[in-house]
Amino acid sequence: MLFVEHPRCHYTRSPLVEVICQLRFPTILAIDAKEPADFQEVIRHTFPRYAVKKEQPAPRITGLGTPQAKVEQLPPINNYTFISEDGFWKMNLTKDFISLSTLRYTSWEDFASQLDKALASFIQIYQPDSFTRVGLRYVNAVSRKALGLSDLLWDDLIQTPYLGILGEPDVDETQVTKCSVDIEKKLPDNCHLKVHAGPGLLGARGKQDPEPRFILDQDLSHTGALPVGQVAEQLETLHKYAGQLFHGAITDELHNAMGPVALA
Repeated sequence: MLFVEHPRCHYTRSPLVEVICQLRFPTILAIDAKEPADFQEVIRHTFPRYAVKKEQPAPRITGLGTPQAKVEQLPPINNYTFISEDGFWKMNLTKDFISLSTLRYTSWEDFASQLDKALASFIQIYQPDSFTRVGLRYVNAVSRKALGLSDLLWDDLIQTPYLGILGEPDVDETQVTKCSVDIEKKLPDNCHLKVHAGPGLLGARGKQDPEPRFILDQDLSHTGALPVGQVAEQLETLHKYAGQLFHGAITDELHNAMGPVALA
């Protein structure tokens, strides 16, 4: 099954490498016009490191398919970044979105708490009418070495639908240089799922880690105008989908190796 009901648990050896939540809203020009001092004042004790970067949007093509077609360069956008002292948490703000990401995810409750504080301040200061996209992304990178499973194949740890040809008994895993599965699927109530799954390499401290890990990258989102008061409920729904999909993608062997601790 794609989504598997499973009791919530905490993994003592979690494969999560990054969690990202992004909320897009109709453009608020005031954010781009000046530095967000009022917003920073509220969150600066949690995110004391500040930077701003001008990002160049992709060109826009107008009149496509006509003799008047032309490429239009768009003005740069200010991306305001607020980073925690330890560097593991980051908040980004532009005229079109606000996001929170972490490289040290401990629990959904902790992540949601960090997001709630910043989002409440953002809503109070900038008063968006709605959000046009609410996204939640979980990037997992399973290391057989770290889990003491180097003698096992991916076929022993990951369910067949996410393995491509690696799930075939006559395929030698060591002879496959590239194999991935990419999925896009509509979900109920204007939700959408994107998944990338397959072995890959990670960067570590500016260098590439030579150990192939199994990447399970889930990007879940809700699109369409969403009232501000419904964001928390929608994120809970996306989080539930993410947990069910992860449990549906792994075997009992991998689940047990990651050291599950039941949550109340």
